[in-house]
Amino acid sequence: MSSKQDELRPEYSPELIKSGERGKYAERSDEGSNIVLLDPDVAKEFPNAAAVNDALREYLREKKSSPGKAT
Repeated sequence: MSSKQDELRPEYSPELIKSGERGKYAERSDEGSNIVLLDPDVAKEFPNAAAVNDALREYLREKKSSPGKAT
């Protein structure tokens, strides 16, 4: 493919792309984000977000039922 050949897909008109604003929603996205990165060894133990949430909920239940236990 030649570097001078237009690689833009037909469904993306140049006018639409020129009118865009880079990072328009970045701040809003960051405000509502609570992403936590797991270390690789921990991530291996949890196949998906539901497994992580289940484990954390169980931890919190145990913590609440054992108030004298140090964490």
